[in-house]
Amino acid sequence: GLLYQEYRDKSTRQEIETRRLQDSQTDPEESSPSEETPSEAEPASTTENKAPPQISLLRNSNSRFNLWQDLPEIRSSGVLSILQPDEIKLQEAMFELVTSEASYYKSLNLLVSHFMENERLKKILHQSEAHILFSNVLDVMAVSERFLLDLEQRVEENIVISDVCDIVYQHTVNHFSVYITYVSNQTYQERAYKQLLQDKPAFREVISQLELDPKCKGLSFSSFLILPFQRITRLKLLVQNILKKVEEKSDRETTALDAHKELETVVKACNEGVRKMSRTEQMISIQKKLEFKIKSVPIISHSRWLLKQGELQQMNGPKTSRTLRTKKLFREIYLFLFNDLLVICRQIPGDKYQVFDSAPRGLLRVEELEDQGQSLANVFILRLLENADDREASYMLKASSQSEMKRWMISLAPNRRTKFVSFTSRLVDCPQIQCVHPYVAQQPDELSLELADVLNILDKTDDGWIFGERLHDQERGWFPSSMGEEILNPKIRAQNLKECFRVHKSDDSQRRKLGSRNRQ
Repeated sequence: GLLYQEYRDKSTRQEIETRRLQDSQTDPEESSPSEETPSEAEPASTTENKAPPQISLLRNSNSRFNLWQDLPEIRSSGVLSILQPDEIKLQEAMFELVTSEASYYKSLNLLVSHFMENERLKKILHQSEAHILFSNVLDVMAVSERFLLDLEQRVEENIVISDVCDIVYQHTVNHFSVYITYVSNQTYQERAYKQLLQDKPAFREVISQLELDPKCKGLSFSSFLILPFQRITRLKLLVQNILKKVEEKSDRETTALDAHKELETVVKACNEGVRKMSRTEQMISIQKKLEFKIKSVPIISHSRWLLKQGELQQMNGPKTSRTLRTKKLFREIYLFLFNDLLVICRQIPGDKYQVFDSAPRGLLRVEELEDQGQSLANVFILRLLENADDREASYMLKASSQSEMKRWMISLAPNRRTKFVSFTSRLVDCPQIQCVHPYVAQQPDELSLELADVLNILDKTDDGWIFGERLHDQERGWFPSSMGEEILNPKIRAQNLKECFRVHKSDDSQRRKLGSRNRQ
């Protein structure tokens, strides 16, 4: 049997390979059979399911990474010769949601029985440390078990699965709030784990020994701790996959849309929980470093967070001196850009920053300088329509690279037109990329990527950075172009957009209702 980490990796790798094959075909339909033969490395075991036509995922610890159509009871039933190809694909999508939950439950069970309940670890950890480290994982596991039992019961009702999204909806509404609690604790959990590794050699030794156990299959303790956050995000994508395959305007489409909407609410709450913890600490840290030369602006606010910070070169002197090719024209300034405010500073001794200007973010405008020679390469104009003195002010700023300049310009003026039009404009075609290497954001304006994510390319730079918008959640940010492969087939790009519009059509209708209400 596979642990969830292995299952998830196989599943996303297969998704990448399927899309690669589709991208190489002139007609996407030519490659569709590949979706039905993902893993030759994990053949169906005919000895594991002998007599009854049941698929016992929870009780059978040997359940494998199988396709629905590979199960002996499906093959022997003759149902594959009756069902339409589209229905078989839908069955596979629903079955993957069920089998992946079984794999996830198995990994959670290992986190609890192998790590959390280890007697040596219990003696080393103080009760408060254990609480931060494992949070409410017992609640999460109980919710997964109940969810899996209901899914399994549905699968066993009939070899052709009627639906699973109604079950997903009920459990998301009634039970999945435990995920928000667990994920919101992530910042403290990570910090506590690092601190324990550093301060307690006995803890470090026991964790290392437990990780070496064959049960863990070479996976780290931290990969088990992050399981709930990965699962709730992946569950939303699995429902999206079902939604793309159900008949339009059918009952199954309605339940899939309802389940997706509720899951999206939980995922957003999880993300907000994580961000809130880290943002509050970050804002307190920044506030301590700022000294105001102008009238003081209160930095800490529940509705404010940092978007980008960094050093730029400011051009000195009147505009007529732009042609003077000398580095003395520029001096260092430091910018803190928040979601609603820009603070312009100069760094002073003692890791402090002296603020000499500020402006609301909504009153910022940017303009790129083109063909101005090497000394003015990567230079742009920042205009403050109303600065700290209630006047208009302009700054000519130089970035260290083309990507850094573009990143600042997009962050400072988010509504500025990008090189390629956004997904939300409903453009028929737009450059797209799929992620083939996971990426963890290093800066606030960057986007973390998971394997098989598909993104629209909104802008790109000559030095290897892409500004993208992920299709499944419309999150935007920068990432290195080496993390992905561009999707070259226009039919596949159009298909990706069409599927995405369908997944989010309930959101669109809700936005239209809100817009109409606001206009009234």
